[in-house]
Amino acid sequence: MHPTPSGTPGPQSVERALAILDAVADADRPVAAKALARTLGCALSTVYHLTGPLVARGHLVRTSEGYAPGPRVPALHRSYQRHHGLDGGVAELLGRLRRASGADAYFTAYQGGRITVVDTTAPLTDTAHPFAPGPEARAHATAHGKALLAHLPRSLRRRYLDEHGMARFTERTITSPERFEAELARVRDRGFAVSVGEADPAYTCVATVLPGPGRADGALHALSVSLPTADFRRRHGEVRAALARAVPLFTAGDTAPGAPGTAG
Repeated sequence: MHPTPSGTPGPQSVERALAILDAVADADRPVAAKALARTLGCALSTVYHLTGPLVARGHLVRTSEGYAPGPRVPALHRSYQRHHGLDGGVAELLGRLRRASGADAYFTAYQGGRITVVDTTAPLTDTAHPFAPGPEARAHATAHGKALLAHLPRSLRRRYLDEHGMARFTERTITSPERFEAELARVRDRGFAVSVGEADPAYTCVATVLPGPGRADGALHALSVSLPTADFRRRHGEVRAALARAVPLFTAGDTAPGAPGTAG
């Protein structure tokens, strides 16, 4: 579970309520109130006080084992996807890329200073999978993160790295700003990014930014695939070709992210 944030702005009650949501979302099973109190470092009565409105609004449900995500959560996820232009057509195209490449496919976005994995073909029940939907904390070590950062203005890229850092996740992770800038220059030259064991030692990911007119909100989108590194070394040409063939499908007509209308 995530610890209670320290030094973050906002009322303590709001921070604690959000910490509860994070703890429940990160858990594999319902979380007991006593466990939440230990995580937050607060009294049990405080947990009940904070979870009451969350349960009433449907963000949590209380079961015999503890608290679990509530029925409001899927609607919030759908809303997030809708704001990024995802609809049934994009989900279908991700599935087609999965079948063509033999690798899990991802749709990732940069918006408002954050990089987020918005959708994926990887089963949500596969908790061992290294790239799950949600905020991407390892952008500098992933192909989709590199692809998006490579196409940001340098000032925004520097701000992003200053705010999020460049932590080392494996012995292959690039943590030097100078080396990272050189890596992003290669990404721009060849049109795609590769991360071989930089975020997870067992996985390789390949990504490319989806071309198109810039959105008014400054959002950028990337398409990527990931697979075990051993498989990538055998099939790298096939995987990259499948990714390249998929790009026009995501940017054509009414299937383009952010375009009006629906597809599929």
